[in-house]
Amino acid sequence: MVALQFPAGLKRRSGEIAEALREEGFTVLISGDPCYGACDLALDLLEYADVLVHFGHTPLIPDPRVICQPYRVDFDPALVEAAIPLFRGKTIGLVTTTQHTHLLPAVQELLVSRGYGTMIRPGEGRTPEAGQVLGCSFSAARIPDATDILVITTGIFHPLGVSLATGAHVVALDPLTGEAREVDGRRFLMKRHAIIEKARGSDRFGIIVSRKPGQNRYNRARELASLSDRAFLVFMGEVSPDELFNLGFGAYVNTACPRLAYDDQVRFPVPVLTPAEFEILCGVRDWEDYLIDELG
Repeated sequence: MVALQFPAGLKRRSGEIAEALREEGFTVLISGDPCYGACDLALDLLEYADVLVHFGHTPLIPDPRVICQPYRVDFDPALVEAAIPLFRGKTIGLVTTTQHTHLLPAVQELLVSRGYGTMIRPGEGRTPEAGQVLGCSFSAARIPDATDILVITTGIFHPLGVSLATGAHVVALDPLTGEAREVDGRRFLMKRHAIIEKARGSDRFGIIVSRKPGQNRYNRARELASLSDRAFLVFMGEVSPDELFNLGFGAYVNTACPRLAYDDQVRFPVPVLTPAEFEILCGVRDWEDYLIDELG
């Protein structure tokens, strides 16, 4: 008995894969719930199945009953030529998301042939593959000797996170379009400062605690709740705009997936702060000590 779990981008292949497994003699269950990463395993299905196959991500939560099957997306390493004019130095740190880590050696080879030194940090913890970053972990980008960090990914979230986490000069390369651009987090920080000030007048704060196995930071949430007599712990399986609206708090502090506060703020009815931002609001952290939210 095999349970299958897919992120949104791969769900349409669930029937195809289930059919192939059934032809091999397996009985198959499919999780139809949303899935946001390896932090969001459908462990409840293991009440009905012998093993859970989680597609799209690398392992995060050690469990012998879970098989993680990353999904790889190829691109032409020659696209890195578009990023070269934006480099400020000659030592380049290389990072990317799970889909593209298999191509970092080819990118490295091309840059070396152009006279650049390159550095790729080995995998560790939440990011087991060399050069891998997640939306909740940018440790692979902390390369002090690099003059530039090249982030190969679609969208702006990961390059922005690398910029805020490291303070380095960041060049983002989109492997689908071939577009390269410099990324600076200062404008983003101005927006976050405004959100903190908007939250300051809230009557009560809901400290969101995720019930997802790889996002639960209960102890951190308790620390934050102790900073204000207006703060209350709120446990949630799914953090949605409708549910936050229905709860009725004037502002929230997110200890679940860090992307909720950063990416989804425009969707939420009231300010949603990160743990460090709530500490700034409560006066126990200075703005100059701002930290991007990451999961350990």
